[in-house]
Amino acid sequence: MNWDFKPYYSLDYFLKKKFGVKVAKISVDAGFTCPNRDGRLSFSGCSFCSGRGSGDFALYKGESVISQLEKGKQNMKKWKAGGFVAYFQAYTNTYAPPDVLRDIYFQALELKDLKGVAIATRPDCIDEDVISVLKELAQKTYVWVELGFQTSNENTARAINRGYKNEVFSKAVETLTENGFDTVAHVIFGLPGETEEDMMNTIDFLNKTKIKGIKIQSLHILKNTPLAREFEETGFRILEKEEYINLVCKALERLSPDIVVHRLTGDGKKSDVIAPKWAFDKKSVLNGVYKTLTAKNSWQGREFVL
Repeated sequence: MNWDFKPYYSLDYFLKKKFGVKVAKISVDAGFTCPNRDGRLSFSGCSFCSGRGSGDFALYKGESVISQLEKGKQNMKKWKAGGFVAYFQAYTNTYAPPDVLRDIYFQALELKDLKGVAIATRPDCIDEDVISVLKELAQKTYVWVELGFQTSNENTARAINRGYKNEVFSKAVETLTENGFDTVAHVIFGLPGETEEDMMNTIDFLNKTKIKGIKIQSLHILKNTPLAREFEETGFRILEKEEYINLVCKALERLSPDIVVHRLTGDGKKSDVIAPKWAFDKKSVLNGVYKTLTAKNSWQGREFVL
């Protein structure tokens, strides 16, 4: 199979087909917090999460949503994008009263060239009030929801302080799907103690849900996180680049060909990343995935079995 000369169903391909132009994402930090940080569940957060709640690439934190998006649009010129998606990325972006959510989300609608809104959150922060606001927003623009999942191994989930069981994730995906929203799952390969079988089991688990997209990245050890302290104390093994590339290729072969691949690698702020340093060379990782799959004459979904 081929998606615009790639052996996997990329987000870039999906957005071009949907909107007819190249679309860029602009990260926004809208000032949310997280139940895994404010004491509702815990104060420490997920063990791998940065102090900015994964919003490290929201460049204009503290400014209004409109201001952040306006400044982000200036960078669209270098991407030659014809439209943008407002990506509410930092912390848990459905963790507020409905009127607050409505006010924050709807600011994005005021900007020209908006093609959609992406909302990153937790599956235990999806309820009827949230769905109601999202449905209002969806009447104006395309909306997708991103849920942190990381792994289907419940023991690993407890170890990283994820704060919910797999069934909570499955229920959230079902609720979002029933209400017309595309759901994207975040996955991390290389979590402490996980085997290749664990990681492939996560892909198999997600295939059985109704997710429409996936983000895969290697584990990053970030400064001043619980995981960094664990790494310093135990020195647990980090995936090597070629090892990670091969794992991603195996995962793609098992992944449903109908699931859009939003990300295959990622990084953090260089000043914060302890390991792995190879993650900064994202182009090399993506090229490695492409070359490995094409050399095998393989593609996303080749080994998919529901």
